[in-house]
Amino acid sequence: MSAAKASGQLVVGIDSSTQSCKVVAIELATGVQVATASAAHPDGTFLDPRLWTAALEEAWAAAGIAALAGKVAAVAVAAQQHGMVAVDAENVPVHDALLWNDIRSAEEASTMVAELGAQTWIDAVNVLPVASFTLTKLAWLARNRPAAAARVRTVGLPHDWLNLQLTGSWSTDRSDATGTAYFDPLSNGYRHELLEQFFGGVPELPPVLDPEASAGTLLPCWGESAAVVGAGMGDNAGAALGLELAPGEIVVSIGTSGTVFAVSEHPIHDVSGQIAGFADATGRHLPLLAMINSARVMAAGANMLNVDLAEFDRLALAAAPDADGLTLLPYLDGERTPNLPDATGTLVGLTRTNMTAENMARASVLAVLNSLADGLDTLAASGVPVERVLLIGGGSKSRALREAAATVFAVPVDVPEPREYVALGAARQAAWAATGELPVWGRRIEESFMPGGGWGAQVRERYTAARKSVYGV
Repeated sequence: MSAAKASGQLVVGIDSSTQSCKVVAIELATGVQVATASAAHPDGTFLDPRLWTAALEEAWAAAGIAALAGKVAAVAVAAQQHGMVAVDAENVPVHDALLWNDIRSAEEASTMVAELGAQTWIDAVNVLPVASFTLTKLAWLARNRPAAAARVRTVGLPHDWLNLQLTGSWSTDRSDATGTAYFDPLSNGYRHELLEQFFGGVPELPPVLDPEASAGTLLPCWGESAAVVGAGMGDNAGAALGLELAPGEIVVSIGTSGTVFAVSEHPIHDVSGQIAGFADATGRHLPLLAMINSARVMAAGANMLNVDLAEFDRLALAAAPDADGLTLLPYLDGERTPNLPDATGTLVGLTRTNMTAENMARASVLAVLNSLADGLDTLAASGVPVERVLLIGGGSKSRALREAAATVFAVPVDVPEPREYVALGAARQAAWAATGELPVWGRRIEESFMPGGGWGAQVRERYTAARKSVYGV
């Protein structure tokens, strides 16, 4: 596509997250956003995947994409990773889609590790099975819903399902396939023997496309356009692409889940399973740690104190920096990293004098940061350079969290301007599929923070001691 033609073209990025579907239209030549809309997803850990389609249709219409059809050169989807979408021969779901945060398959995950051993899993797929991954959910389906399992023809992921809706064909990419526990990011091939062993058969699997490849063209039902549909990707790979992430930079994303990840030219092998050896959306690697408990810890704290989030933030800012010694382990919904699916939250160091609303709010903020700081420490210990953190996600809007982050993390923190970075990454990939070149749109930093004060080290020491005391990890 010529530069002159590109200057008048748009690309559409879709972010189908746990909470909602967001659609953005971006000028291909400049990266400027010209339209956006969103539609909510039902809360929970499982749902009918057709609800994702309905939300996309709603957001697509609200953003006016059909009216822009003549200008839309390409579309791509980034979506919540992992999960299980299992359909029959007519592409009708045989069971609700189980999302990444559905932990019912924790027993199956433990069995898989026990049967093959951690090193075998790392050698095969560079991840250690946990309840988030697709293979564990398929094993659960086979054991608990055998009639539904017997009807399965195709298995995919949330973004694969939406590719099907947009083009009429299943497809996926490396970044999302590496979250299934049956795809090897080094050989770039499925490990069918793992499906055979733990699901009892090998269903049809979406072809794994190169990051710049086309998944097809947009079906007419989405508007009168012959737009190219990109390969798509997992949401964290989308955020990395949207941020134009460079080596030495670590993304800390605070949303429904908390994630800590970096781009790497080389795979990171972690037999402990804490670092997932995912692929990114450019052909490189995306070592990542994920925490189930993140922004919702602060929301739960606000609910407990019977205040809104603005007042909760004010309370946290009014407290002593270290919450007067109050320490919260934030495992309110179990946890993935560390792998503690049955864990609960624990409040340590509570005294009559520090039992205040301010300290409770502050302890909740610090709990989120401490959990993410554990991830940064693990990445650094694995050899990933940790030079600067890019703080994104809904939770990063908290003033108390922003101001504390650099001191708890002990590295400089940049907060990029608010943008839908997952959807923006999808839009960059769409442009790549349309033009053959990955555009450079740049990023703007809203605020920067430097570490300061000895209280950060004290908070980290107390948190680490509490975690080891209660859970031995």
